[in-house]
Amino acid sequence: MKYGEESIAKAELELWPNLFIDKNYEIKIDFPEFTCLCPRSGYPDFATIKITYIPDEKIVELKSFKLFLNSFRQRYISHEESTNIIYNELYEKLTPRYLEVIGDFNPRGNVKTVIRISSEDNPKK
Repeated sequence: MKYGEESIAKAELELWPNLFIDKNYEIKIDFPEFTCLCPRSGYPDFATIKITYIPDEKIVELKSFKLFLNSFRQRYISHEESTNIIYNELYEKLTPRYLEVIGDFNPRGNVKTVIRISSEDNPKK
């Protein structure tokens, strides 16, 4: 196993303290090279994952986030499931003031899919 594959296999989100907890500020992250595999055909799916969040006590370290997203590349998983897993993982670990995850998938078979999940539409229980 190459070192990059090993890093991806061990991927875990690393969190840092938010040093500016007294402010509401927005963090935007775009990941234009997301890949996973279609659970039906095995063909690769490509997407841009767009994250917008307002942190509370924690922020996500970007390299760990990149490795976490790369861990999907060999998984047979739907667009909806992958986007929901990313949202759930970030929401659970960060407990942000606001979170939105968009999975903007490239067209395949003449069909384009965009999945959007927001804490605004799914308030804390």
